[in-house]
Amino acid sequence: MSNTVRNHKDNVFCLLYREKKNLLSLYNAMNGTSYENEEELEVVTLEEAICMKIRNDAAFVIDSRLNLYEQQASANPNMPLRDLYYVTEELKKTAPPSSLYTTAKVKIPAPHFVMFYNGTVKQPERQIYRLSELFCRREEEPELELVVTVININPGCNIELLEKCESLQGYMMFVKKTRDKKAAGIKLESAVYQAVEECIAEGILTEFFREHKEEIVEMGIFEFDQELHDKTLYEDGVTVGIERASLVCKKIQGGETDTKTIAESIGCTVEDVEIVRKKFDI
Repeated sequence: MSNTVRNHKDNVFCLLYREKKNLLSLYNAMNGTSYENEEELEVVTLEEAICMKIRNDAAFVIDSRLNLYEQQASANPNMPLRDLYYVTEELKKTAPPSSLYTTAKVKIPAPHFVMFYNGTVKQPERQIYRLSELFCRREEEPELELVVTVININPGCNIELLEKCESLQGYMMFVKKTRDKKAAGIKLESAVYQAVEECIAEGILTEFFREHKEEIVEMGIFEFDQELHDKTLYEDGVTVGIERASLVCKKIQGGETDTKTIAESIGCTVEDVEIVRKKFDI
């Protein structure tokens, strides 16, 4: 196993989309475009070393648009707030504070936020997270808003997108293989290693898996171990009892009464909301 010190945020998705060709193909698939020149894409992903421990998965600029892509194996209604932190750091590079005190307009790339969900807890095929949903009080016309499009890339979801993007489809094939092997009782390290070997043998992102095999196995072990941890927390009700309970209470205090609407807005189940309602008698 490699002795390289690995950032805690690193995962196979991050490694895959460090490559411009993969980012470009993903952007094209997402937007129905046909860019071919990788030099038209500028990677601006944040690194902890220069951003005080703030790091995102993949960020790039193309066609005057700043794209921030995140991958999550758990539902995360706090993603708009995270993205607000990320985009602020990104825009500081484009428009440093000293440039803001002039009469001329400072031009910035238009931000676009996407979260790719591939967790094991059932979620909608597509949904929207809004920053205003996290406000302590409901605002009819929020003066600050940030919208994150959440795209479920699990098998059977958003099939057309995955068929258009070889790298995203290959990544999910690897994830599925690993999960299936874990479910069959194979130890995590062996499951990740076998999934990598099968991908190479079956022509699934062969060059990528062959070139980064050792690094992918190391990342995958951490990634799927964290995923199992998150799932266990969810199933044990810890997440519902602490974080989600707080969000549910804020929604109800803000005037939202429909259980299904509350569940969809914060990324949990109707049953979770009902548990909180019963516990706090609201």
